[in-house]
Amino acid sequence: MKPEVLVFDGLEALSLSAAERLGRMAREAVRERGRFSLALSGGHTPRRLYVLLAEGGAGELPWDRIHLFWGDERFVPPSDPASNFGMVREALLERIPIPPGNLHPVPVGLGSPAEAAASYEKELRAFFADEGEPVFDLVLLGLGDEGHTASLFPGSPALAEREAWVAAAEAAPGIIPRSRITLTLRGLSAARAIWFLVAGAEKAPVVRILLDGSESEAAQLPAGRVRAAGPVAWFLDRAARGR
Repeated sequence: MKPEVLVFDGLEALSLSAAERLGRMAREAVRERGRFSLALSGGHTPRRLYVLLAEGGAGELPWDRIHLFWGDERFVPPSDPASNFGMVREALLERIPIPPGNLHPVPVGLGSPAEAAASYEKELRAFFADEGEPVFDLVLLGLGDEGHTASLFPGSPALAEREAWVAAAEAAPGIIPRSRITLTLRGLSAARAIWFLVAGAEKAPVVRILLDGSESEAAQLPAGRVRAAGPVAWFLDRAARGR
């Protein structure tokens, strides 16, 4: 199935469209299945989306039926400026009536990234026990200018993981903090839908490879190895699309 490619004039238009569509998806999932499971992305690009969700840009959302997870996390305390959970808390969580039990952050307070990954996998397996796979209704992903997504970096051993849903990982040299916890390709593959949110001209070369290159070229990049049970959509600003 070819991905859906949506191009917007800028980050604001991209975020507004994503918010509206996410709202429709969440309400439909709650009507059909009683809950909506959303795996969040860190980084700069999705922050505006989270603010819009807090401000009602998705319409009224059934927060008591929405469960929030994190696609990856830096192995730092939630108070650290690099924390993905901390960013989401400031942009969204402090401003919405979501029950604490509906939040599923990565347990970074454990002794090591490997222990945190094992604990998070246990939580996911309990939550998705009926499905037997991590069937997130929606996974939000970003894209690094070298092709990484979540915390799956080029050359990372986590890319070769076939069984685990969650793994400890390291960012590429020079990217701080290096210690990470991430959903694996297996952990992403059962999602009902995956959206890549990408903005900025620095992303255009890798976007071109992923969307316009051959399948073998795309597969050289972590983002090009992501597969989903359901549809994949790319939300891009014009700068990231390079046209």
